[in-house]
Amino acid sequence: MARNEADREDLMREAVALTRRVEFRLPGENEPVVVGIRDNGCWSVYFGGDPVFHFDAEGRLRRAFVEGHLFRSQGTGLSRLSRLRSERKSNLLRYDLSPQELADFWSASGPRLCRLADAVRDGTARVQKQIPRDWELTTDILAVLTLISDGTIRLSRSLKK
Repeated sequence: MARNEADREDLMREAVALTRRVEFRLPGENEPVVVGIRDNGCWSVYFGGDPVFHFDAEGRLRRAFVEGHLFRSQGTGLSRLSRLRSERKSNLLRYDLSPQELADFWSASGPRLCRLADAVRDGTARVQKQIPRDWELTTDILAVLTLISDGTIRLSRSLKK
C-alpha cells in the first residue's frame, strides 16, 4: 500500500509495469476498466480506482483493493489489511477472512470480472486506449479472464508483504 494514496489520473500512462494494457468502456461501468499483463504473466484489472484485482499467471488472486481495503492472499485464505495512521507512523492491521467471508467476497467480486470477460468476448467492451497498439488483445485477455470465469476463487501462495 502506498504511503500517500491518490486516485490515478491516467492509469494507462502510469502503469508501465503492465507492458500490455488496454482501457475499455463497458456497459454498466461508470469508469474505464483497465486490464494489463506484466512480462512475467501476472495481470491486473482496474475498475477505476476501486475495485482492483491482481492475479498471478495462473489466474490465482494475489491482492485486491475493494471498498477501500487491501486484501492479500495467504495461500489458503484471504486477509484484509486496514491502515491505522498516527502522526509518526502508519501500521497495517491484518484480519483473516473466515471461509464464509471469503465466499461472500468472491460472490460480490467474481461476477463483475465475468461480465468483463463476456463484454470482451461479445464485443461490447469498447477499446479506448491500448499499449502496444499492435497487440492482439482479445485472445490474451480472454485467456487470462477465462482462468477465473468458472466462479471459483483460487488464491496465490502467501505473499510476504
